[in-house]
Parts: sequence; C-alpha cells; structure tokens
Amino acid sequence: MSSFFFCLHVLLLCGLLQAQQLLLPGSCNFELDSCGYTSDPQSGSWSMNEEGHLISVDSAFLQDQEQAVLVSPVLDQQDWSCVRLVYQITGQGSLQVHLRPDSDNFDYLLWSSSVASDSWLISSVDLPNTTEPLQILLSGRPERGAGNSVAIFEIHIVPGYCIECNFEEHHLCGYSNSWNPNVNWYVGGSLTRDNQADLNQTNNRGHYMYVDSVYAKNFQEVAKLMSPMTTVPMSGCLSFFYHRDQETGNIFCIFTRDQQGHYEDVWKPDVYSTAGWTHVSVDIKAPRPLEVVFEAAFNSARGGYVAIDDITFSPEFCHTDTEPSFDPSVADCDFENGLCLYHQEREDSAVWKRVTVKPNSYRTGDHSTGTGSFLMANTRFLLSPGYVGRLHGPLLPGNHRYCVRFFYLLQGFRSVDNALVLYVYDENNVAQEKVWSLSETSRNVWTRVEITYMKPMTTKLVFVSICKNFWECGLVAIDDITVSLGSCHVTTGPLPTQCDFEDGVCGFIQDKSEDKADWLRVRGHTPTSYTGPKGDHTTGVGHFLYIEASLMRPGHKARLLSSYLRGASSPQCLIFFFHMYGSGTGILSVLLRDGSRDTLLWRRRGEQSVSWMRAMIDYQCDVRHQIIFEAIRGPTLRSDIALDDISFKRGPCTDPADVTPFSGSSEYFNEIEN
Repeated sequence: MSSFFFCLHVLLLCGLLQAQQLLLPGSCNFELDSCGYTSDPQSGSWSMNEEGHLISVDSAFLQDQEQAVLVSPVLDQQDWSCVRLVYQITGQGSLQVHLRPDSDNFDYLLWSSSVASDSWLISSVDLPNTTEPLQILLSGRPERGAGNSVAIFEIHIVPGYCIECNFEEHHLCGYSNSWNPNVNWYVGGSLTRDNQADLNQTNNRGHYMYVDSVYAKNFQEVAKLMSPMTTVPMSGCLSFFYHRDQETGNIFCIFTRDQQGHYEDVWKPDVYSTAGWTHVSVDIKAPRPLEVVFEAAFNSARGGYVAIDDITFSPEFCHTDTEPSFDPSVADCDFENGLCLYHQEREDSAVWKRVTVKPNSYRTGDHSTGTGSFLMANTRFLLSPGYVGRLHGPLLPGNHRYCVRFFYLLQGFRSVDNALVLYVYDENNVAQEKVWSLSETSRNVWTRVEITYMKPMTTKLVFVSICKNFWECGLVAIDDITVSLGSCHVTTGPLPTQCDFEDGVCGFIQDKSEDKADWLRVRGHTPTSYTGPKGDHTTGVGHFLYIEASLMRPGHKARLLSSYLRGASSPQCLIFFFHMYGSGTGILSVLLRDGSRDTLLWRRRGEQSVSWMRAMIDYQCDVRHQIIFEAIRGPTLRSDIALDDISFKRGPCTDPADVTPFSGSSEYFNEIEN
C-alpha cells in the first residue's frame, strides 16, 4: 500500500497527471512565472523557486515582518467556483486564504491551516457566485526560527462546487481517505479492474475511487472517503454513480458530518449489488460547514468491493417532494415592530407587554438599540396579585438542530424560581422539554442565553414567566430572540468586520502620542458608583473597553485607533454600542484619520443613558485610513465612558434614526439627548 502512495506522490510532483477540468483565471502552477500574483508591499515577499514549480516564503527572509501575503490579480467570478490549493508547511507556521471584495474595507478568512507535513497537501475552498470583482489573498506565516517555511505548488480555480469530483485530477479534488490498516479507498482505473471501466472514458482510461475487502481481517472493517469541508452554506442535489458487488458482504452508506462531529444519515442503497454503474441523486442541506462521507464496511475478506465516480452537485433539489431549506429566522424577533410571529396564550389577560424606555439615568432600555422596544412581564400590568404568562413562538419543523439565542433582564425578584423558563412544545401544545430556566444571576443587565435542541416532531418555543404573589415578583424582560440551524457551539470564528472584545482588542491600538490615558479592557461593573456599565453589551458577562475617570484629570483624553482599513469605493456603515452614564460624563467622538488629517464623524456630549446605546455612522473613504474613538473625561469622577460590539458593514446604514452625527452641543456635561 505504501508503494501506491509513493507512486501517486511522484506522479503529482512530475505533473504527469493533468487536470482535465477547465481552469479559470487565477489558476497558476508557478512553472514559468507567478501568473499575475504579487506580494503585498505591506508584508514580506514570496519567492519563486529558481527551477519553477513552486513559490514560497521562508522565516529566514521575513526580517521584521510576521507574514508574507500573496495577492491574486483581480478576478471576475460570477459563477460558483472552487479554489484547489496544493501546499506544504514545513516546521512551524500557517497558511491562510482570504477573500478581498473590491468594494469592502476588509479581507475575509475562508480557510486556514497550521498542519506541518513532509509532503504536499490539498485544500479546497468554495467561492460563491458574486457580481463584484474580487481578489484572493494567501498569507504565509512561518514561525521564527530555522527551517520554517510555507510553500505553494499550484492554485487551480475550477467551475462548480468543491464537493464535485470525477477523480481525473491528480489531487482528487481534495477528497481524503480516513486511513485504516486493512481497508482504504484507492484510485481505480482500467489498469486496476478492467470490468469497472470509468463511466466517462470510452477508451477505459478514466479513474474512479474504490475500496476492496481483500485485506479485511476483522468484522466490520470500515473505509471512509471524505469530501472537502464546505466553507459556505449550500443546499441542493448531490449526484454520483456507484458500483457494488456481494449481496451480504458489505455495507455502503453516505452521511454528513459537521465541525462538531454531528452525523446525519443521507443515503443507503435499496439493493445489495448492482450489475453495473448505478446513478444516485440525493438532496442535502448544508447551512453550516460540513463534509460528505462515503463509508463502506466489510465483514470479511470476501466482502467484495464498492466503487464511486462522477460526484456532482446542483443548487436545485433533485426531488420535487423535498421541502425547501427552512429559514428558522421566522422565529426571530427584536420587538421593534410588534410581537412578530409570537402570541400570548390568553389575549384577554396578557402578561407580556411590549414597552419602550426613553434614554434616562434610572431605567434600562432595550438591548437592540437602547431606545427601542422589548417584552416585559410584571404584576403592575395586571389586577391579580400573581400570574402565569406564556409567550408562544411560530412552529419549527422537526428533525433539525436549532440554536436559540435571546437576552433577558431581571429586576426586583426576591426569588428567581420560575421567573423565566423556556419550554419546547409540540404543535398540539404539549410540553416536550424544559430546555432552560433562570438561575440566580446578574440583575439590571441584559444577559445572553444560548440553547441547542433537536426534536423529531414539529415544535415551537414557549417562554413562561410565573409569579405567585406581588411581594415575591419584580419584572422580567426578553429581547432579541434569534433562531438558526445547527449547534450554538459551532461558530464561524471572529470576523474582521466585528469586535466584541471577548478575545482581545481586535487590532485596535492606544494612541500614545496625543492622549493622557488608555482604554481599559474589563468585564463586570466598573469600580466607581453611579457611572459606567454593569456588564458588557454582547452577553452581559463579557468584556468591553472603557475609560476609568478616577485615573484621569478633567479634560484628559484617551484615543483608540483601529488598524489600517484598505478603503472602499462604496459607502460604509460603522456600528457600535456606547455607554455614557454619570453626572460628570464628558465627550465621546469618532474621527476618520486620512493621512495626517482627522475628520470628525460623530460626537456625543454629557450623560446619555444608563443603557448601552447604539450608534450608526455613514462614511465613505476610498484610501487607506483609520477610525479613532476619542473619549474626554468630564469634570467629576462619575465620567466613565465605555465601548462594545464595534462592527463595519457595507453602507448606507439602514436606520436613519440612529445616524445623527452630533448632539450635546451645550457646555453643560450632564445633558441627556432625547
């Protein structure tokens, strides 16, 4: 078996196996030149091998830079395509693939690896269809020290989806075999098994993948062939051909597996053996990254073989009775425009009320914006001394794994028992499971809850609040309910356009040249009473940045600078949450630094609210620039100012009510802007 992989490796390096798919612009084998790929002048340089065949970056030549970034020519990929990368990491280091849209400030991470090897490895990355030009960036980061390097052998960009494969290319489209000492998937062809001639090759010189039981030694010997992990959501029709013999000697099936290891059966054959190649079409849904696994199991060495070929994918479902991909966002609600699809069990004695709190120094506003609406349950809404309030959500189809997120606020409860409980009901209003209940927790701060559940039947979410008597109950509120497919534990990783300060400061830096203090990263409440937040905006128990007024003098400033943004041809929208509570609160400003010039974009002066407030700023800059958050301390110690959840998106901003550039022009610091 080792000789097989040795031969395959030699064929790859010598280029004897030629790709038969159409190669799109951006493809390169680095034989003669770099095909228009260039090194980013802001980073280190990639070097072509003198004999061709590869381009690399070595730690010995990086000098003071941490990485070398290889930038593709501008590509116009209007149809779905797949980037297949042949690379090698030697020693310690990593390789990343980013997408750079033409009209965006940021580069988006598509794939990364830090796996070192003594031979070439294959990776496949999907590029969804888009109408705007883009570039592909490859960032090599060898660690400091001798012998660390990153090399790229070839880049193939082909039409279609990365899970598609006819197994004619030397890298097998990034499909990988889960190694078993006895049974494994191999490349087959006319030289291997004449009676299994490849479908698409009339001269019987084509290739397919097969697994044979001849070396099986144990009961249920398993061989797994795994597709590349999808990198973007996709759903549609997966088609392939298979050939199989022996009626009782093997088991063949297909399933999907996500990043958390969750399996979902997709297909099993109806018959044990096939006289020839048999076509199969099966619908799959991949709302999150997953891989397709072809699995064959054998009971003995006489279990026969299984072969597959010509795997294709279409975004259209192959069966008309397949329900379309369900959008769980029907259960989302921020209560800004009513109850969405939620309803109360008894409208005549509704416990849950939709309320809005204007910015003030005493009562907490909503979580979404600080000035919007949320739902509240409280005995003062009712004539009775106690209540049972149930809020029913819309129906959600069964056999899906759901991630439910929401925020709650608790005030005044002496006992939290049954103050807020979340149930999963079936469509007949029968409770199936209590998935969450409130325990003793932080009060007077919006706190995030995440629950993952899966049921075979149609279900709905039901929020329940129970108050036995007036003396035991305060108020409980909920806001920003979201429902998505998949597990809450499966995350996409940090986005360059967002920063919640949970894992650091996201490239923001302190301005040491023009300020007298620093922004501090903390969690929980700030030390000075009657100023500063009681928790962060993201989760209620996470991190945020703030200025500590007791460490500054009146008029001192602290400046926070973003990393350099590339500049974009289209308008941009900057969104962030700020907290300005305290009788001596000073000034918070946002500026744009273009070269040596700072331009004021937004400003707030004086006390704004006890709540986190949302700000949205429209701006446009097509050259390299930075965003600056500047806080100036007010006249007293009660002058803490905080920041959280900074994000950028393509403009213009969607809510005109939130984009007032300046307020608080009065010289009185204790000014509340309504």
